[in-house]
Amino acid sequence: MTVDDAIDLPAFLELLDIEELDRDLYRAKNPQPTTRAVLYGGQVASQALRAAALTVTEGFLPHSLHGYFLRPGQVHRPTILRVNRDRDGRSFCARHVVALQDARVILSLSVSFHLPEDGVEDESRPAPLVLAPEKLMAPDATSVLGDWMKIFDFRLMPEIAPESSTGANTAPTRMWIRTKSPIGDDPILHACVLTYASDFSSGFGDRGLPIEPPSGGPSLDHSLWLHRALDVEDWFLLDLEPLITAGGRGLYGGAIYDRHGRRCASLTQELLTRFPRSG
Repeated sequence: MTVDDAIDLPAFLELLDIEELDRDLYRAKNPQPTTRAVLYGGQVASQALRAAALTVTEGFLPHSLHGYFLRPGQVHRPTILRVNRDRDGRSFCARHVVALQDARVILSLSVSFHLPEDGVEDESRPAPLVLAPEKLMAPDATSVLGDWMKIFDFRLMPEIAPESSTGANTAPTRMWIRTKSPIGDDPILHACVLTYASDFSSGFGDRGLPIEPPSGGPSLDHSLWLHRALDVEDWFLLDLEPLITAGGRGLYGGAIYDRHGRRCASLTQELLTRFPRSG
């Protein structure tokens, strides 16, 4: 396998085929080779979600997850996933997953599952008015995308430029995404793919702030709420916006809409927004 096809869709689905070692204990693989120096956080989060889902009763679906990225993951070592069954109820189940390498926690993730039920449908903030993905051209993957995102097709909004006014690479903040080929009907698998995509890019990509790197540094924590089931084989819109940066940390929020304008997920992420190092 070459770097060019390191994380295509079949390879990604293999990453979610985690190995059961014992009750509530799993081992996850990493893509090889890869151009990344450390593991992509969205990969570890999606694998942790997959492990948690293997411990709940069939029919329960994830509705929220909250994680802390505590250490960089090593790309050449497997990840051990330990699941704690915090609660099993009639409508909700709660799990806590720790992802370990070298007996140290790299991700601590809490996941809540809900048995689907009918409820009031109301949205206070409509989807932004944007061009349909069919009217946009595919971006130059080498300028804005990493090899870990090659499982997706992308369409960026016209106002998103791959470089800032200073010439530094910036992250896109609004884009259409879909998987390059079908992945099946398993809603857990679709939720894992959505989790993987939710950690991509940065809400500070077009702010031009005096931080290093221009779009913000490593992720500190990540939260995702899944309001509705989303078919990731069809186009969905990832819309990110900065909220605040202070004390060397930045927080941005985001929404994920299906192509019909329904909000299917919401997210927040905190990351480092430090001044450039002198010299």
